[in-house]
Amino acid sequence: MKLNLSSVLLCITLIVVSCQNDNHYPDHPHDSSFYIDYRSLKGLPDGIAVIELDPEAPNFGNISSKLELGIGVLPHHIYYNQNANKMFTTALGGSYLYEVKTGEDQNGQPILLNATPVDTGENTVGENLFFTNDGRYFMTFMGGAGGPKDGSIGVFNAANNQLIKTIKAPIQANPNKFIMYPHGISINEEKGLMMVSSTIHPDLTTGMGNTCTLLDLNTYEIKETYQVADSPADLSAPVEVLLLRGKFPQYALATTMLGGDIWIAPYNTTTKKYDAFTKIFDGSTKGLGWALEMYIDDTNKLYVSFAEPGKVLVFDINNLPQLKLLKTLDADKGAHHMAFFKTKSGKDVVAVQNNLLDLPNLNSGTISIIDINTEKKIGTVDLRNKYGILPESIEGTNGPSNYMHH
Repeated sequence: MKLNLSSVLLCITLIVVSCQNDNHYPDHPHDSSFYIDYRSLKGLPDGIAVIELDPEAPNFGNISSKLELGIGVLPHHIYYNQNANKMFTTALGGSYLYEVKTGEDQNGQPILLNATPVDTGENTVGENLFFTNDGRYFMTFMGGAGGPKDGSIGVFNAANNQLIKTIKAPIQANPNKFIMYPHGISINEEKGLMMVSSTIHPDLTTGMGNTCTLLDLNTYEIKETYQVADSPADLSAPVEVLLLRGKFPQYALATTMLGGDIWIAPYNTTTKKYDAFTKIFDGSTKGLGWALEMYIDDTNKLYVSFAEPGKVLVFDINNLPQLKLLKTLDADKGAHHMAFFKTKSGKDVVAVQNNLLDLPNLNSGTISIIDINTEKKIGTVDLRNKYGILPESIEGTNGPSNYMHH
């Protein structure tokens, strides 16, 4: 459902989001223990935890390890590097980016050991990461250096976490090609392209975006800024972008947080850019709003979360630009990040983290476990009432818990 500007300014806060690995790491079977970023509701430090999410396990819903990062850090999203031998979390506060060291206890279960802050220079409000195969990683900073129409992309050396470059492109300098409030990021290395979304200023009132910007992955030159909205005045707040690559149809997809829609742009082999974005799915026609995350599972289905009223839609993407809806899964309000695994009896399930930064009516504070085949919810972990925390994101303990995520 559509949201107007006044309602946004009353209730929206910063979003959390996103990762992207094209390898599912079959040599690391995903068990049912997961890492979650969390915020405390009791004035205690925010942090990361290990939790059991198999409803068939005797310790279902139990936290077995915690690592506190600090009060107000607001850890945002957990990522693995390309080899899945390093783990990171971005953050809205604190040091904005941390490398997290993990280990195993005497029973071989994952434990959290420590977190080392990464120097992000002048860049603030950490959002999404993307690791490339050439030893770099890219990070969106929705706050940039703190200006009213700011935002930046940090380029880091993956071997030592050193900041190599900060990419800036102020809208004041060129209103047709710019980076502002970047949040989502996706990269197609084969094509040498990177795309970021423009979401909202960190103070929630100064401004919000309605575009996605395409950059050259190697020169960092801006190639084009695309409108991803019904009109220039429609502040749709694109939140995530996904450049389909490899075996998939060569399109760019984007979700709009305030529009509640999915948009698509085809790759043009002549211009070596993407053509204009068009709306491919209108959430309001199905009573849906706050389109957030996009994941692809091992069966090549696209999963998209809609925080309002708390659904995950499953699409067939084999015949793009036709987007065929296959299933609608019921989660809870604030449906957001996802993780895929098998229960002990072999059921294929998706765990859905239901919370969008404690926004009213989008903050269930639960994790729903849904049987993908029967479409039934088979378990719920209520972190709000059990532990006094809200889950912010979720990731596997043996590597990425999805095939592709941005």
